[in-house]
Formats: sequence, C-alpha cells, structure tokens
Amino acid sequence: MTTQARKQKGQARAEHRFHNPQGAEVKTRDEAFATQMDVSTEAVSTACKLTLHNGQVTFGIEVKYNPNTYPHVVTGGQITSGICGAPWDITGGFVGETIRLDAKRAGQGSCANTITIVGEYQNPPAYRGTYGFDGATSSFKHTTRYEC
Repeated sequence: MTTQARKQKGQARAEHRFHNPQGAEVKTRDEAFATQMDVSTEAVSTACKLTLHNGQVTFGIEVKYNPNTYPHVVTGGQITSGICGAPWDITGGFVGETIRLDAKRAGQGSCANTITIVGEYQNPPAYRGTYGFDGATSSFKHTTRYEC
C-alpha cells in the first residue's frame, strides 16, 4: 500500500458520519443504533387494504400491521363491510407468505362472534385460502386481493 493510499484510507475513517433512525447526525455508532425511547406509533404500524372474495360475498378489510417484523404482525384493523354484524375488529394475526386474520364482531346482529381467515400468497398479489366462524378456519373458500 502506498503512502498516498494510507493517507486516503485514514482520511476516510476520520470523515465517517453516523445518523440515527430519524436521520439526525450523531457522534458515535452506539448513538446511531441505540434504542430510541421516543418512537412514534407510525414507526411501528402501517395499514393496508384487502378485499376478500368468495364468489357470493365480498369483505372490505383494513389491516394495521408492524412493518418492522416478518411475517408482519397484525396490530389491529377492521373488516368494514360485506359480513353480517360489520364492523368486525381485527384482534391479531400475521401477513407474509401466509396470512391469518382473527377478528371479533363489533357490530349488531345475530351473527357468529369470531372469524378466522387463513390463506397462502399467490401472484398477482393475493391470498387463496379459507375462513370460518367461531373457531373454524376451513368453512368457506376465498381469494383475498392485496390492495396496498
């Protein structure tokens, strides 16, 4: 290695800059990767829309999930239309190569109390699978389009 190359390598080290997840410049690498206590809810949650089709009925679904996980952990949302007793509050699940959504009825009516939707990813972006009520997961077939 030449003297000139050593000088350039040494200068590059001296000029290294660190940034935290918010983009602010910090002094050390440790500060850049330190756990942030003031993380906004937007940083750990995003939303997408899904449309479930089973041939006879269409459900409008809004899912909130953590984009920093994979498979994405579902943190909330609602089934907003197309199902008896809508809206339904989504209480958990995940979205990845497979999908699982668990929801409970929040609306009025003499409908089931819970629904579970499961499926496998396919192209174009959609999930093919089944859903069922009150603990069942395979009562009805569906294709759920990913609209985000």
